[in-house]
Amino acid sequence: MFVFHPPVERVLLPGGSAVVTVVALVPAAGRGERLGAGRPKALVPVRGEPLLTHAVRGLLASGRVDHVVVAAPPAEVDQVADLLRPLGPAVHVVAGGGERTDSVRLALDAALTFAPAADVVLVHDAARAFTPPEVVRAVVDAVVGGAPAVVPVLPVADTVKQVDADGRVVGTPDRSALRAVQTPQGFAVDLLRRAHAAAEGAATDDAGLVERLGEPVATVPGHPWAMKVTTPFDLAVAEAVLAGEEGR
Repeated sequence: MFVFHPPVERVLLPGGSAVVTVVALVPAAGRGERLGAGRPKALVPVRGEPLLTHAVRGLLASGRVDHVVVAAPPAEVDQVADLLRPLGPAVHVVAGGGERTDSVRLALDAALTFAPAADVVLVHDAARAFTPPEVVRAVVDAVVGGAPAVVPVLPVADTVKQVDADGRVVGTPDRSALRAVQTPQGFAVDLLRRAHAAAEGAATDDAGLVERLGEPVATVPGHPWAMKVTTPFDLAVAEAVLAGEEGR
C-alpha cells in the first residue's frame, strides 16, 4: 500500500539561523484494559485501521515531523513494525517499557540516534489518533517560536468538583481558568531530557514533569477530534466521526 505524505516543511529557527529538526514520540506499549478489546489499545482498529496507524499518519501529514518513534509492547515490536512499514522510512519502532514514562524515555533515546541534532520533540498519545495536522503544526511552531514547552488545550465544559478521600465535595474550582490538555505536547529536546532525568516514578503527562522543574508551559488551541479513546463509548464516537468524514 502506498501512502502519500506531504514533504516535511523546513522550518527555521527565529532569525533564520538554522533548519529545525522535529522528532515525535508515540508511547504505545500500554494494554488499555479500560477499552476491553483484548489487545494493546494502540492496535485496536477504527474503520479498519489501528489507532496507532491513524495517529502516526496524522503526525506525518502535518508536514512538520522528520522522524516518528513508536514505543511498542515488547512482544509486538515486529508486528507493529510490519504494520507501520507502509508509512515510510521516517517511522521507527522500539520496545517500550513497563510504564508510559519508561516508554517515552526509551523512544527519546532512540530518536536521538536517528536525529542527534533534533531541536523539537513531540510526545503524542496513540489514543488521540484523530488529532488534526493543524494542531501538530501549531505546537511545533510555538516551540520553534521560543516556548520551551507547549500543550494543546480546550476549555472545560463541565463544572468540576474537588473532593476529599471520602468523596465529599470540598470545593468548586472556577472552570474559566481550567483547561483539558491534549497531545501532541511539544518541548525543546534538552528540556524534556532534563524533566525525565528528574522524574520520580511514573507520570501520565510530560508537561507536568516540566512544571516540576519550574519551567513555563505555554498553550495553543486544541481540537475536539483530539479526544482520547479510552472506553468502548469513545471508540464508538471515533468510528462515527471518521465515518462521517469519509462520507463527505
